[in-house]
Amino acid sequence: ENELFTSLTAARNYVESLKLRPLLMLEDEAMKDFEGIQTEDPNSVVVGLSPSNFHYKRLNEAFNLLKNRASLIAINKSRYIKTDDGLSIGTGAFVSTLEFASDKKAHVIGKPSKDFFHLALKELDPKLQPHEALMVGDDVRDDVLGAQQAGLIGALVKTGKYLLGDENKYGEPNHVFENLEEMAQFVIGQQKK
Repeated sequence: ENELFTSLTAARNYVESLKLRPLLMLEDEAMKDFEGIQTEDPNSVVVGLSPSNFHYKRLNEAFNLLKNRASLIAINKSRYIKTDDGLSIGTGAFVSTLEFASDKKAHVIGKPSKDFFHLALKELDPKLQPHEALMVGDDVRDDVLGAQQAGLIGALVKTGKYLLGDENKYGEPNHVFENLEEMAQFVIGQQKK
């Protein structure tokens, strides 16, 4: 469990470091990552993927806190996600709604934030340099280009939420793989060199 560095881990660390008391717009599973965090009298709003919270009353509660000087923290700003039913709106649409209405810019903790990629590398191996790491993802903008902007090698895998032609729409990944097996073969081949 401690080997996995997620945007939720980074968000909790951020909230703790600033001693924030957030209104948590998270699903129950994600709330476990914030156990023990003080949430009474919120002075911040943390937004993650949380379909059960994305309704007018809850968004308006967050909006009013933001208008009264609370800070806005986004777990990520994903445009869309892949679900069993196909593609669904991601966290980014709701973060952007709150940014627009409150005239506040969110502090984005997860992808595509450069800080997120650098923190993840530091957790993995403090000596590891960004140009030595391969980041593989199915989202060309947030995973791959975000990693490349942070100095990592970015690889797009044509699985998950990948859409035909993504590799040519927004920027150029360093590598494009048909699937994870092809990516693994590439990595093994690099290790043999």
